[in-house]
Amino acid sequence: MSQITPSIKVLIAGGSGFLGISLAHHLAGTGASVVIVSRTPPKVTGPWKCVTWDGRTLGNWSEELNGATALVNLAGRTVDCIKSPDHCDEILRSRVESTRVLGQALRTVESPPPVWVQMSTAHIYGDPPRDVCTESSAFGYGLAPTVGRAWEEALRAGVLPAQRSVILRTSFVIGRDRGAGNGALARLVPLAKWGLGGRVGSGRQGMSWIHEVDMNRLIERAITDATMQGAYIASSPGPVSNEEFMRELRRAVGAPIGLPAFPWMIRLGARWLLRTDPELALYGRYVVSQRLAEERFEFRFPQLRAALQDLLSPPHPA
Repeated sequence: MSQITPSIKVLIAGGSGFLGISLAHHLAGTGASVVIVSRTPPKVTGPWKCVTWDGRTLGNWSEELNGATALVNLAGRTVDCIKSPDHCDEILRSRVESTRVLGQALRTVESPPPVWVQMSTAHIYGDPPRDVCTESSAFGYGLAPTVGRAWEEALRAGVLPAQRSVILRTSFVIGRDRGAGNGALARLVPLAKWGLGGRVGSGRQGMSWIHEVDMNRLIERAITDATMQGAYIASSPGPVSNEEFMRELRRAVGAPIGLPAFPWMIRLGARWLLRTDPELALYGRYVVSQRLAEERFEFRFPQLRAALQDLLSPPHPA
């Protein structure tokens, strides 16, 4: 597998959020030149260039693609919201339109990047209560699977004939707060510290997750490894139930108790207090990548306990 070198330039579309900033730090740390293209500037500064776009129309930002080594597309409105008709429309359009305009922009430059790494969602498989899904599993039914399919179809329509493309169907990415949020943990850690980190609903729903270090390493590999092609599940090999996830989270933050949350409590609290979709907590899925196992990708954090300890334990004194 090839390695990142200082001559590599990576454009991250939709890179101002938690995952984009984490990836930008990682790639810059390997010596790559990083350009973040986003609707809004990142809340933090770092060793990267920032360019503004609206996510749907061509502009001067497309010049950054000329001579780039890779395009990484993370653009899309957060799903951590109440699923009103307007929000559902924005969730779909923000993904499809940004992917579509990236495909148009690639056709305006003389030297487009040879590889396109595209974010997708592990929720494309729906919410099967017990089945463990792999890349070959059937897609699910509902908003998220519909958005996932449309997102991936937009990539297939936009990618250049000679361009290598990698789709990463991503689960919850857990990571540190660098001033741009800390992903899935942002909602859960305070609840656990307040003694509210018990099981949610039945507690049997699947929680598939990946440590940000492994997510960044996987994207780096997709950029540099010419053998990677097509769709992969981006998730650790150790998915757990919601009950186990919350138990390990309480352990990591030192919370002695965790009161359970019944479905009616989640439906009221999510909508009126957290202003989010209760189904994000009440449903879930178990996903594992068969392709990454076959291609011998080694996770640094394959198990949840070590991942949470790395992210949440107090730093050791110098």
